[in-house]
Amino acid sequence: MSSYIDSINQAATASTGKTTAKSTGDAVMGKQDFLSLLVAQLQNQDPLNPDDPTEFTAQLAQFSSLEQLFTLNDSMNNLVASNANSDRLSTLNTIGKEVAYNGSSFNFSGSPVEIGYQLDNQASEVTLDLQLNGFTVKSFSGKDLSAGNHYLTWDGLNKDGVKASSGNYQIVLRAKAASGESTAVAPLIKSEVTGVDLGGNYGGTLITKAGEIAFNSIIGVYDPGSRANLTTPPETEKDDSESLGDIVDSVAEVTNDMKEIID
Repeated sequence: MSSYIDSINQAATASTGKTTAKSTGDAVMGKQDFLSLLVAQLQNQDPLNPDDPTEFTAQLAQFSSLEQLFTLNDSMNNLVASNANSDRLSTLNTIGKEVAYNGSSFNFSGSPVEIGYQLDNQASEVTLDLQLNGFTVKSFSGKDLSAGNHYLTWDGLNKDGVKASSGNYQIVLRAKAASGESTAVAPLIKSEVTGVDLGGNYGGTLITKAGEIAFNSIIGVYDPGSRANLTTPPETEKDDSESLGDIVDSVAEVTNDMKEIID
């Protein structure tokens, strides 16, 4: 048996023109290597004791399965590449939008920042601290204690009412359940997307005013233009005032007419 295997190896070496020793990169046998061994086996079989047709058929079936696996592997690689390209194109639609994501730090440059917390269960108390270089600059008490995502806006002022320094701030959260024990809570950040880096995996990287984040880490996308402008008075107020003025003028005219009749 050993001499039979040696003859196959020698024939495979002669047919490929290579030695049997392979480098680390060629350690995995491919379909071409398998076919070369199969052909070498047929060429060097013993004429007086040829290979069993059943065994030969099984080897052909193995080669066919190997070919299908290689084809399937190529198809899967193409599918993964296609999905990655689709994710990269999807990131372009987030430019100019606000995205929400789980993050414990953000860059502060003086403008108001929208931050928040994510509760897995009902809580009895939530405290959010903003820290810069280990010092607490501002503290908030959560108003909404139900399970879910909750946001609040930091105006950029510290606990003394003075404009806070710019820098990289950390969000430190503490939450208590209704029973008084601690409960799971995660920090949230909502910021506007100003650019997209299409490099890397999983859709690339979003560049926001609060920092850079991976596209697959966002949990929501919002349109900043959808916010209602509360400083503009409604048109109905103008119409009501005009109607009231007309009524006053009418009453004055009736009064003047009555005075003329009496006189």
